Amino acid sequence: MVEWYLFLPQVRLSAADITERARHAEASGFDGVAFIDHLEAPGLADENIWEAMGIATWVAAKTERLRIGHLVLCDAFRHPAVLAKQAVTLSDASEGRFELGLGAGSWPAEFTRFDVGQQDPKARVEQLGRHLELIRQYWGDIEGSAAQAPRRSHPIPLVLGGTGPRMMELVRRYADWWNVPANHLDKLPALAPAAGTARVSVQQMVGFVRTDSDPDKVREVSARRFAHLGSGLVCGDADELIGHFTGLATQGVERFYVWFADFAVPGSLHEFGEAVIKAFAGAGAGLP
Repeated sequence: MVEWYLFLPQVRLSAADITERARHAEASGFDGVAFIDHLEAPGLADENIWEAMGIATWVAAKTERLRIGHLVLCDAFRHPAVLAKQAVTLSDASEGRFELGLGAGSWPAEFTRFDVGQQDPKARVEQLGRHLELIRQYWGDIEGSAAQAPRRSHPIPLVLGGTGPRMMELVRRYADWWNVPANHLDKLPALAPAAGTARVSVQQMVGFVRTDSDPDKVREVSARRFAHLGSGLVCGDADELIGHFTGLATQGVERFYVWFADFAVPGSLHEFGEAVIKAFAGAGAGLP
């Protein structure tokens, strides 16, 4: 069966708002929640954005079942020894609910503003590869390496996001999950075979037409905000969305990171849970 995650960028929301949405997602049948990792909100440098590991830890403490992760942490922001330690700590504290999502960085403007990371994307991916190997050493996955203490008490799935050829090589070597960003969903059919044994997830922006909403208004507002995502934006009512997600599941997608165009208001989370998640599972959609 497929898994459903709420993708919830921690921008323009208070910590209390984020916690509330996570709890509503948990009550509505979502399996997990994922945040972003930026030092400034992309394209909105003066907007509020909470630090990624801090907000993940807070939400893990305020929920009981949701798995917690990111799409994705920026490798350049944390030394691999620190990140390995953070991951083990949060995994143990949440009783195994943490997943480590990593990428090479997608917003070079913040690298310049905060004097962190490298502008050259090739160099960033090469560094990520080196750091992934070090994290494995710190976790004790490589015999004879200098492992940190304590060791992991639970598996920590590794989610890698990206579509470039160098990133796909890292996916094949290290990833438990390969995530396709919403703005690259058109690349899924061509690149899926290159993911090796990694399971496939997609980030999908949704303009959800609820039973009490105006379909034309939902589509207009969603397109105005997110049309730049191309096929990464889909609008529709529950039946239309079930059909869309079923089509992705038949392509081998096993997890959906649902990104709501209305910023995941609680009403949308609850109706989506009832009308899409439960109906999708009840119909056996996406099962082999």
